[in-house]
Amino acid sequence: MVSIATWNINSVRLRADQVVRFLAQESPDVLCLQEIKCAEHLFPHDVFEAAGYTHRVVHGQKGYHGVATVSRLPLREVSRRDWQDNGEARHVGVELLGPGQGLILENVYIPAGGDIPDREANPKFGQKLDFLGRMTRWAETIDRPTLIVGDFNIAPLDCDVYDHKALLKVVSHTPLEVETLQRFADAHGWVDLGRKHIPAPERNWTWWSYRTYWQEKDRGRRLDHMWASPELAPQSRAHRFVEETRRWDQPSDHVPLVTEFDL
Repeated sequence: MVSIATWNINSVRLRADQVVRFLAQESPDVLCLQEIKCAEHLFPHDVFEAAGYTHRVVHGQKGYHGVATVSRLPLREVSRRDWQDNGEARHVGVELLGPGQGLILENVYIPAGGDIPDREANPKFGQKLDFLGRMTRWAETIDRPTLIVGDFNIAPLDCDVYDHKALLKVVSHTPLEVETLQRFADAHGWVDLGRKHIPAPERNWTWWSYRTYWQEKDRGRRLDHMWASPELAPQSRAHRFVEETRRWDQPSDHVPLVTEFDL
């Protein structure tokens, strides 16, 4: 059995202690982090080394974005794709070399897209859609069992947000974003493991705003995902989201997801 986790940590150096706590508690074999917010030479390698995660691939940049995959299992980097087409560190791909050998694991941080869901009024929204378009063209060429995980910044289903009607014009849940993400899904036949194991409409949220979470209004969205190739998905045995991390001191606004595979 191989367990793989994903977490938008919103600064790995600020929350290194929380990551160590999560690793000790949940014990995933591999953890994919997004929004690490540091250049590669500043990544806290010693923290992960001490925790037993001796294999690490980091694609970072100063102060923003950035992704990292840390593992107890041997792995090697296979790609860094610039789907943003501007040099931002938003993706890294690895291949597992030990247990789960041959599995390709793609770690991605899709842009949030700004506040206005209009390409002309908000260039960031257009960049998000174009990012997904490049991902879709890539997905059409995949020929190996692949798991793509990360912060997609889109809640695709009506039940993936606390109020579907209220959020139809809010970036992350607009019909255009959902349609664009569905084209990516269709390009490879991806299986959404979050909904395979926690079927709709069951609550399955991964993000809460810092502004509203402590009001106990539970205004969540499912922005983080783990999607598997059609031939890999049947090997997933369990999936969970670890919501308690959202209540830790100075938490990330996202919570981790963990999927276990029979590999």
